Amino acid sequence: MSWYSPRPSLDQATGHSQWEPPMQSPIQQGPTPAAGGKRRQYAAGQTQAYYGADSGIAPPPYGDQQSGPPGAQGQSTFFSPAEQQQQPPPQQSAFHSPAGALGGSYSPGYPPNPAYGQQQQPQNVSVLADQFSQMGLQQHQQGYGQKQYSLHTVNLVGAYLDPRELLAPPPEIRLPPGATLSNSLTANADPSYQRCTLNAIPTTDSLLRKSKLPFGIVLTPYRSLKDGEEPVPVISDQVIARCRRCRSYINPYCTFIDGGGRWKCCMCNVTNEVPQMFDWDAATNQPGDRWNRAELNSAVVEFIAPTEYMIRPPQPPVYVFLLDVSAQGVASGMLATACRTILESLDRLPNADDRTKVALIGFDVSLYFFHIPPGATESTMLVVSDLDDVFLPRPNDLLINMTECRQALELLLSKFFEMFQDTHNMGSCLGPALQAGYKLISSFGGKMIVCTASLPSLGAVGTLKNREDPKMLGTSKESSLLQAADSFYKTFAIECSRSQVSVDMFLCSTTYQDVATLSCLPHYTSGNTFFYPAFNATKSEDALKFAHEFGKILASPIGLEAVIRVRASRGLRMATFYGNFFVRSTDLLSLPAVPIDQSYAIEVQIEENLTTPFVVFQTAVLHTTCDGERRIRVVTSAYPTTSNNSELYASADQIAIAHLLANKAVERSISSKMEDARDALTNKLIEVLTTYKNTMTASGGGASAQLSISENMKFLPLLILGVLKHVGIRASSQIPSDLRAYAQTLLATLPSQMLIPYIHPTLYSLHNMPEECGTIGEYGIILPPPLPLTSERLERHGLYLIEDGQTIFLWVGRDAVPQLVKDAFGLPSYEALRGGKYTLPVLDNKLSERINAIISKTREMRRGPYWSHLYVVKEDGEPALRLWALSSLIQDRSEQSPSYPQYLTQLKEKVNGSSYL
Repeated sequence: MSWYSPRPSLDQATGHSQWEPPMQSPIQQGPTPAAGGKRRQYAAGQTQAYYGADSGIAPPPYGDQQSGPPGAQGQSTFFSPAEQQQQPPPQQSAFHSPAGALGGSYSPGYPPNPAYGQQQQPQNVSVLADQFSQMGLQQHQQGYGQKQYSLHTVNLVGAYLDPRELLAPPPEIRLPPGATLSNSLTANADPSYQRCTLNAIPTTDSLLRKSKLPFGIVLTPYRSLKDGEEPVPVISDQVIARCRRCRSYINPYCTFIDGGGRWKCCMCNVTNEVPQMFDWDAATNQPGDRWNRAELNSAVVEFIAPTEYMIRPPQPPVYVFLLDVSAQGVASGMLATACRTILESLDRLPNADDRTKVALIGFDVSLYFFHIPPGATESTMLVVSDLDDVFLPRPNDLLINMTECRQALELLLSKFFEMFQDTHNMGSCLGPALQAGYKLISSFGGKMIVCTASLPSLGAVGTLKNREDPKMLGTSKESSLLQAADSFYKTFAIECSRSQVSVDMFLCSTTYQDVATLSCLPHYTSGNTFFYPAFNATKSEDALKFAHEFGKILASPIGLEAVIRVRASRGLRMATFYGNFFVRSTDLLSLPAVPIDQSYAIEVQIEENLTTPFVVFQTAVLHTTCDGERRIRVVTSAYPTTSNNSELYASADQIAIAHLLANKAVERSISSKMEDARDALTNKLIEVLTTYKNTMTASGGGASAQLSISENMKFLPLLILGVLKHVGIRASSQIPSDLRAYAQTLLATLPSQMLIPYIHPTLYSLHNMPEECGTIGEYGIILPPPLPLTSERLERHGLYLIEDGQTIFLWVGRDAVPQLVKDAFGLPSYEALRGGKYTLPVLDNKLSERINAIISKTREMRRGPYWSHLYVVKEDGEPALRLWALSSLIQDRSEQSPSYPQYLTQLKEKVNGSSYL
């Protein structure tokens, strides 16, 4: 039974139950701000905020949008009993803003503007459409207000690509009228949580194959929140409505029938009973308005799960630190920096309920355990030298409660480095140390955080040898260096995953460390890998980067004991998964921990013809919070279906496509050959361009002087070229395997907002930037307009900034005037400036303040724990550093890779020479 009594009666004017949405009431596209509330935020305004009002990109006017509640302009979009008494105020958009795509995630608080490619609909057009709808003249079309996708073709040859357009949101998702229960702007997931390569889904697999477009989704279910962003709504009444057949969760795209007593699943069309307490407000202990429930208005919600979602009671957060105390770890400064960072981060470790447990294990040629009795002020060190049969000297007393033993723990961390500072032990028994840590926490689950500065060389398991062979670099055998050298690290990682143990690796070696093998641990246990080549903590820049990233990982909240399942409408199947997890079954991903800002990519297949006007993807993440609460985060996205090939191209999301193809390239480079991965990228691009020319242009199958693609995909060839030239993929005999392996872990895990600048860096001119750049504007620090990534833009007297989210280069031209060098670096001339890692001083002049503000902005505007190193590069300075910086200019020719114009020429020749695909 429902808690509403009596059942809603039929509305005499419409003939509908008050529970039923009107059949032909078009859903408003755009914000409905409440009085005094904030308006919807869009990336076009964000671009203006970054680059100033004079940047040359002016957003469309916003004034045509209707304001006020939906019912204020005419008939309400849907009825509810509470609506007859009082119209509820519209909700502020927390997620469904196209600004949350690549650019919108950079920084909150920018003024609202229409989405990319979205036009405002005049009110009279909406009224006419409504009238035709009531006359029965309306036909089914994709889009709110009967707006179809329009295809705009561009010629890539000679076209100017403004880098600022990469900040634009993806093509608009144009659902059919009446697709959603709610007018809420949060009804579809923000692209920063979940985005699809196609925003209009083909109805048949043959149509998809003919288009040659990749079909997949990119997930970042736990992205960080910037200041001003609304948190995910939490539903605390433990009333969870799920489909009895497909087990999907009720969402804004389901429908109510039978007077509101039943609901129809939007994925499998099965009808389900509405839970009895669904219309009860547990907070006020009285009947509530179901239309205000978060799961019917927001695409991203979090349920507090009842006990039936628990295999065991929520476990406390557990952290085991495995610290390399060998001579290499001590000499590099890694050990001292790690201990100091842990000590300073104790207050930031998740410990809301005082249940957090920690343990420290040192390792070199032996294992060192530390026992702290409850209430004691000092610790006792226990040494285990038997590396063949690892055992715990005190199995029940090594894992301590952080709150109860805080004083002794702080004392231990402050003296930890001193205990080993005079060591001469050169070995590393990482394998036995991992086994010891696993034995310690396998019954609880938790995180093992490894800080190591040497190659594992001792023990019965996990020993590695230096297999770096310069003769193999750049050859067909190079991929073997990117595969795990010892099966122990994969089998052990899978064992950890089954016991809910996640592993993070911080690799600080000054020599070869076999990143490809050691990164298997985070890969299968949903952890993180950080690599610091040539680490030396005596350099403040190295110590700062390590301490910042290590501290961020320690302080970040995580979801424990998690599983992820992605469901979709009938006819769609999740086929291939990419990311850091272990695939427990065909579609169930196991994650002992869910890190913040880590992404996953999934290829989708069409198994049956799609007969519905739209389809739904729903990601469910069952996890335990650091506070000991079992929760389910649900992310829902809906996309219209189409049988029109042109709409497929017009709706393609080039950012999501590049993201998916980069993940596929990494996978193929490891399982096959590097050359195969590069060829697959270019061949896919040729297929798309050829099919587009043959089916969407007048030239058809004949030769053409143009290289055509839809407007919304014009950056795709450049992004693919960026992947081809990236350290993780590009053809070169000069890239050490450790650097390449680490680059590939980043390509496979970074969210889109960080991946795109990683493959398409940003170039700013600092010596002649507009006066407002680097100053605080209405919406934060104003950045200079980015330049195309070509050395043609580098003037010999200029100062430039190049950054990719991991590294920042300050390029100084050889003819830079002394005053520029003095204002920026505090040095008398260009000759006095040294290249390399640098800490830029803050000087008492405007240019210095503005440059430092821009650098600070570039570091903080990206999500994730990473801290970018700053390098000063002189035009005539160290050749290796100079080539490294110039490799970021992906539109130039470099080593074995063509320039962007040459690449387009190659593509055009292949397209004109290809037969119809």
